Amino acid sequence: MSKSLTKSIIIGSDHAGFLVKEKIKIFLKKANIKLLDIGTFSEERVDYPDYGKKLALAVKNKTVFGILICGSGIGVSIAANRIKKIRAAVCYNKKSASLARKHNNANVLCLGARLIDFKNIKTIVNTFISTKFEKGRHLTRVKKLDK
Repeated sequence: MSKSLTKSIIIGSDHAGFLVKEKIKIFLKKANIKLLDIGTFSEERVDYPDYGKKLALAVKNKTVFGILICGSGIGVSIAANRIKKIRAAVCYNKKSASLARKHNNANVLCLGARLIDFKNIKTIVNTFISTKFEKGRHLTRVKKLDK
C-alpha cells in the first residue's frame, strides 16, 4: 500500500455494500489506518440515502476521507453530494480514483460493490487515499463547488 494522506477514514455502506465494506476495513487496518464505521452493520435491507448523508455529515469540515459503498456507488454518491463541502466521486478504476483526487479534491470515495472485483477495489482505495490534490487551475474550480 502507498503512503496514505490520512491516518483515519470514515466508512459506510448500505446492505449491498456491507460485505465489501468489511473487506475494505481489514485491508485498511493492515495499513494502520484508523476507521470509524458508521454502518450498516449487516446485510439487512436499509436505505442508501441514510448512510450517504450520515457519512457526509461526519466528513464535512474534517481532514479525513470517507468511503461509501452501495451496489453501484451512484446512489450513495448522490446522497453524499447533497451536503455542502462534500465532493463524492464514484470511481471504477485506478485512473478515475487518481483524477478524482488530483483534479476534484474528492473527499469521499464511492464504490459499486456489484460492479468492481475486490482486487480492483483495493487498488482504487489505495490510489484515492494516497493521491494529492494538484491545486493550481483546479483549485478555482473546486472552490466553486463549495460555495
